[in-house]
Amino acid sequence: MSDDLASFDKDRKEVVRLWRRAHFCPGSICTYLQWVRRFHSYCQQHQLDEAAQLTLDGVMRFAHAYVGPRTKGPVGAGSCDAARNALHAWAFALRTLGACLPQWRAERVPRRMSPLLVVYCQFRRSHRGVAEGTLRRDIDTALAFLSVLRSRGKSCRRATVADIDVFVRQVSERVSKQTVADTCSSLRAFLRFLRTTGRLNRDLAGCVMAPRIRQAEKPRRTLPWADVRRILRSIPQRHPPGKRDFAMLLMMALYGLGAAEVLALQLEDVDWKSEIIRVRRPKTGVRIELPLLPPVARALTSYLKAERPSYTQTRRIFLRIQIPYPPLTSSAIRHRIRLYARRLGIAAPVIGAHAFRHTHASRQIDAGANLKVVSDILGHCRPSSTSVYIRVALRRLRGVTLPVPK
Repeated sequence: MSDDLASFDKDRKEVVRLWRRAHFCPGSICTYLQWVRRFHSYCQQHQLDEAAQLTLDGVMRFAHAYVGPRTKGPVGAGSCDAARNALHAWAFALRTLGACLPQWRAERVPRRMSPLLVVYCQFRRSHRGVAEGTLRRDIDTALAFLSVLRSRGKSCRRATVADIDVFVRQVSERVSKQTVADTCSSLRAFLRFLRTTGRLNRDLAGCVMAPRIRQAEKPRRTLPWADVRRILRSIPQRHPPGKRDFAMLLMMALYGLGAAEVLALQLEDVDWKSEIIRVRRPKTGVRIELPLLPPVARALTSYLKAERPSYTQTRRIFLRIQIPYPPLTSSAIRHRIRLYARRLGIAAPVIGAHAFRHTHASRQIDAGANLKVVSDILGHCRPSSTSVYIRVALRRLRGVTLPVPK
């Protein structure tokens, strides 16, 4: 028993040292250690292997079995969440220090797909080269359309225009017009696949009537450059995650990168010696090299040295500040941008990661940059995709009074 206590005390000191390096506040460390001691006593009392119990399922069994000292009964949901967070941080720290522990969360079982959808995925990957996110949307659309056919007692071969209309009408009742248009695009892709592979006798892709969305209906995503600069200057870099947020938003503002492109950056994508950043376009998979501008280099250096945890195994550059430091998501960037904009009182119909991209493109076109160059930097397959930014830039010319020639 004394050996167990000595080993536990040694682990506790090493973990606390690691937590402090991870910017844990003293109050959180104290609370986490209380739950760690309770979990240690629980495993000893029930003669359980503590290492084997350090999983999400094992910790939740402990949390539900724990009896509060005041209520003399099961603790509430808030206490269960606190126990989970504390022991998750404990397990991650022990694993970082070299302990052999089971995976915290069991791996998800891959979704089983029918043979038809398996062939459809292979077809899309080999013939169209779509991004994984787009492919997941296409699979969901195909599943929903097949469900409509089954409810009407039909197979793919017997699909008709009426079935398509029923599907589009059902989708329109639940989501926005833009989402309906995207779903219709996915449905056309599935119907073309059925026709190409001989599973459908008629070409029904042209019969999918999506709602028309005019450009004037979409709210402007471009922010004034002065507002972008205000947002960047307002980021407090003295405390985490200020340096991380500043580096991300600066790259989006100066390069016109999207959220997915910034989040996909790996440590080896920054060539410090050659002063180059290698970016991979998520939709096309094409890699592009951009110059490592001095302000970006300084921001990245400050973040990597001061905030990014050095003991994480992932090679992604931008990570969350909470243990186990998973990579950020696009929604997290959107929330951070909206937080800084709200603090400054900046109001716009759309404020998010894509607003920075639109602002960059419009600013480049206003400055007289070549459309093809802007299109290549943004990663567009066709220069016509950049036309939306031209329309935004040309709107500003309407208020300019030109002299009438005599």
